Amino acid sequence: MMRIKTPRNARVKRELQKLAPKLVETAKKTLILHGTKTSHVLNSLLTEIYHLKKENSVKYSRKNDRVRPFESGGEASLEFFSLKTDCSLFVYGSHSKKRPNNLVLGRTYDHHIYDLVELGIENFKSMQSFSYDKKFAPQMGSKPFFAFIGEAFETVDELKHLKEVLLDLFRGEVITNLNLAGLDRVYVCTALSANKILFSHCAMRLKKSGTSVPKMELIEVGPSMDMVVRRHRNPDDSLRREAMKTPHELIKKKEKNVVKDAVQGKLGKIYMPDQQVGVVPLAYKAKGVKRERREAKMKGEGHKPSPKKQKHDINADE
Repeated sequence: MMRIKTPRNARVKRELQKLAPKLVETAKKTLILHGTKTSHVLNSLLTEIYHLKKENSVKYSRKNDRVRPFESGGEASLEFFSLKTDCSLFVYGSHSKKRPNNLVLGRTYDHHIYDLVELGIENFKSMQSFSYDKKFAPQMGSKPFFAFIGEAFETVDELKHLKEVLLDLFRGEVITNLNLAGLDRVYVCTALSANKILFSHCAMRLKKSGTSVPKMELIEVGPSMDMVVRRHRNPDDSLRREAMKTPHELIKKKEKNVVKDAVQGKLGKIYMPDQQVGVVPLAYKAKGVKRERREAKMKGEGHKPSPKKQKHDINADE
């Protein structure tokens, strides 16, 4: 029988509450790991990914012999590190003769492997290789733009999967309101072929355009590289349904007779019963009419004209 341990003090209880599931999750943390052998290119790339996600990332510099994401039995150490650091994303770099400059991106659900994408890194350029004015450098923690150029991101399964993982990796915390003045960077992904993309990181510079909309100029700040998709593993259908399930507390109740339009905004319909004006009693009653006339009018006799009296000629009678 499994024994359930309770927290001994308030500090441990607060730490456990931070790790507990929440209705609105905080920003996803990223775990960065080195394999048994890494190259200079991978060391530089892992360091720069750590600097791009410094607020929400954990980097291990030691070699990990037991971590093999695509092999059975090699996921136990990775899941243990994910549970220990409370990270739902991981980046694993390794180098071998068969797979040089190998980078594995993956996500976890409930600290178990959710999906994996294996990439080969080519034509890598670090941040130090770009020269630009440092006042245009992106600020740490700013929200980025994403630009995916090419139809392959919508038609090829490998690139569709890679697009989802890259969005999760670099988008940061999910927010509802955004200040456009704080947007100072963009990640540009260009599909070169069915399994190869060009990944670049650019800073945005706003210039005067003579109108209310400023002119935007992109300055490449690095890193820049070619990513070749080698292997990928999609999540199981049952695991995907469980991970995408929305809690009942966050499901919005349907508003009756309300329609949202992109141009006119929120529109509503009001249903009113037929108004029978003829039978509606009137509250106003004239006060200067005698009681007999008023009663006759209420009975429907008030519309008949009263008979006139006949005049009699006195001389004719005589």
